Amino acid sequence: MLFLSGTFSLAQEKLPTIYLLPGQGADQRLFSKFDFPTHKVVHIKYHIPEKGTKMKEYAEQLSSQINTSEKFILIGTSIGGMLSSELSEFLNPEKVIVISSAKSKNELPGRYNFQKKIPIYKLVSPALARWGAMIMQPIVEPDRNKEKEIFKSMLRDKNKYYMKRSIAMIIEWEKETYKDNIIHIHGNDDSTVPIKNVNYDYLINEGSHMMTLTRGHELNKLILSILEN
Repeated sequence: MLFLSGTFSLAQEKLPTIYLLPGQGADQRLFSKFDFPTHKVVHIKYHIPEKGTKMKEYAEQLSSQINTSEKFILIGTSIGGMLSSELSEFLNPEKVIVISSAKSKNELPGRYNFQKKIPIYKLVSPALARWGAMIMQPIVEPDRNKEKEIFKSMLRDKNKYYMKRSIAMIIEWEKETYKDNIIHIHGNDDSTVPIKNVNYDYLINEGSHMMTLTRGHELNKLILSILEN
């Protein structure tokens, strides 16, 4: 029995580590309904970027949290998916799974391109950027009310400078191409990143931008099946 237990532990150690990258207004609580019993799981932490930091630069900074000497998998939601797409360009993950996100700027809605041309967002103060997210989130994505207290708490905990600078990173994102092995899960009721411009692999019917948490158990089953292939 001791020998078998030791063999199983060794097999577990050889499995890729899963790195989870949350959305802009979220943290590791976003993945609270996910369970990967046979994998080691690491939650990527977002620091406050310097003013003017680009998405690619931020991804390079976050890569220090990833142990590239071992096999690994990236799973990112919203801005976490965008960062995962950037990371896949210079790292070598076993798999990349993005949820409710965009793999390049071409999958973002037109309002981001409009704000890039007419950068009204630059006039918004950091405090107002966070306050605006608190107000707009339940209006744009009412599905979040199924987990209202968690979403409110995650936003309250966000630094106001992080919020403003991460908004700028998304609007000013320049990435036009992406690796064709990225696996994309998207909902057809996503108002933040509407599905019409998204090249997805798995469609979640009535799935919203918040479905990583609001439909976490369902997504977890899907992801486990993807990891088995």
